[in-house]
Amino acid sequence: MKQQAYMIGAGIGNLAAALYLIRDGGWSGDQITIMGLDTHGANDGAPVADYQKEYANAELANHRGYLTKGGRMLNEETYENLWDLFADVPSLDSPDKSVTEEILDFDHAHPTHDVARLIDRQGPRIGPNANNYRHMQFSNKDRALLTKLMLLPEKDEQTLNDMSIEEWFKNSPHFFTTNFWYMWQTTFAFKRASSAMELRRYMNRMILEFSRIQTLAGVTRTTYNQYESLILPLRQHLANLGVHFINNRKVTAFDFDQTPLQDDIIVTGLHYEDVKTGTKGHLDLRPDDLVFDTNGAITDSSSIGDLDTPITENMEYAPSAQLWKQAASRFYDLGHPDKFFGDRSQSEWMSFTVTLDNHYLLDQIARITQQAPGNALNTWIDSRGLMSIVVAHQPHFHVQKPNETIFWGYFMYPRRNGDYVDKPIKDMTGREILEEFLGHLAQTDQSNDNVANHHDEIMDSVVNVVPVWMPYASALFNQRAVGDRPKVVPDHSRNLAFVSQFAEQSFDMVFTEQYSIRAAQRAVYTFLGIPLSEMTPVHHYEKDPRVLLRATKTMFR
Repeated sequence: MKQQAYMIGAGIGNLAAALYLIRDGGWSGDQITIMGLDTHGANDGAPVADYQKEYANAELANHRGYLTKGGRMLNEETYENLWDLFADVPSLDSPDKSVTEEILDFDHAHPTHDVARLIDRQGPRIGPNANNYRHMQFSNKDRALLTKLMLLPEKDEQTLNDMSIEEWFKNSPHFFTTNFWYMWQTTFAFKRASSAMELRRYMNRMILEFSRIQTLAGVTRTTYNQYESLILPLRQHLANLGVHFINNRKVTAFDFDQTPLQDDIIVTGLHYEDVKTGTKGHLDLRPDDLVFDTNGAITDSSSIGDLDTPITENMEYAPSAQLWKQAASRFYDLGHPDKFFGDRSQSEWMSFTVTLDNHYLLDQIARITQQAPGNALNTWIDSRGLMSIVVAHQPHFHVQKPNETIFWGYFMYPRRNGDYVDKPIKDMTGREILEEFLGHLAQTDQSNDNVANHHDEIMDSVVNVVPVWMPYASALFNQRAVGDRPKVVPDHSRNLAFVSQFAEQSFDMVFTEQYSIRAAQRAVYTFLGIPLSEMTPVHHYEKDPRVLLRATKTMFR
């Protein structure tokens, strides 16, 4: 029997690992099995009815409309692995093109240029009399501390162990009132409690975006939602190559070989259950079989509601991290999952997806923010829950009807009370969340015919508003120390790799598709003996004098 690879989790990392095994390792598809809990992830969307089937805790009265749990913005310059890998994946809509070509062609034809990135009670920060957010608003102390963080050598990263961003800037709390911080935290999902170590990595890896963060000009958009534009073509391509997919399977435990010194990591078996039927089983592995584990997923333990149903918080410990925890309890150098999944206060946030049966509200948002769909990431900086919305280019789904509008938003601090609905945001129904949004939109609207005058018309157009509670949405930014994340292929591991946002790779930044795909390449190359020097090259813009000059000018703007 040929050597086999078993992928635990069907996210983009393991899908990428499968393609690397085939493309660069010469494997055939029938050697690879991918086991997933569901067929959707954070960066996608689907009809609400599909999601209800995947959530045992979802008892919804309204199954209509669509759901986008969240989204991550691509970047043409720094997502080197993504573009290289998807250059070999055919587009489903344009088979004569690769996915890479399709996305970049669309993005170049629809470049992002956000002119209302920040909005306060006086309206968008645009125009000659506005507090123009082109200005970062740094004090000299802010600049000094941010520069010191950026210039910290990688070898000294441990000096930031368990340090929050708030702790790093404790002598300059003014930093958290700047335009820069409002834009940065809501673009990348950082909080004051997030890791200073991760902020340092972002500032270096994304320094190219520092000088254009106010317009999001560096954002690369997919033609449709990322599930349909990225995941579906990759899954289909792998299926065409013979890869075996098993849905609804949760791997619950590893069996490990009993080696003399108890330090060699050799997976000999997998315990699993079917989450639909409850059927349990066991899979025997041979010593040369490979296991790629998604040791942490930020969408785990999510809860959903609907227009008139609030979420019920799912208190389950993240299933993907539970498996990691079992392995870490056996071997000493596999990190500390509780650092990321044991403190929800650092990582929880809430999103909501609005589906409407006409374009009236979409047109009002475009009028008030002065930009067309596809450009907008708008943050209401005066909102208690720090609310943002994302209006994608329409249609956002292949099956979206011509009359339908879909947009989504999120609250960084969902335990706080709303400004217009007096209850904690996490306890709101979808209808109440939309009322909260409309209150902020009306406060922003400076026209004589305020959008509030059309409240009933807007509410009558609502198909559904779906809130999503994600306790681990930004867990990858939790305060951590060197060693809290396991290596992609741990020392002494013979056949187990961790392919996720919770595996350690130097320099690169988490909460990106790039990170997962690069982890996949690292794991495959390590196991197959391909020199790591042959991995896809990444750029080091933090060493480019021209980029640094633009960043310096921005810092003093």
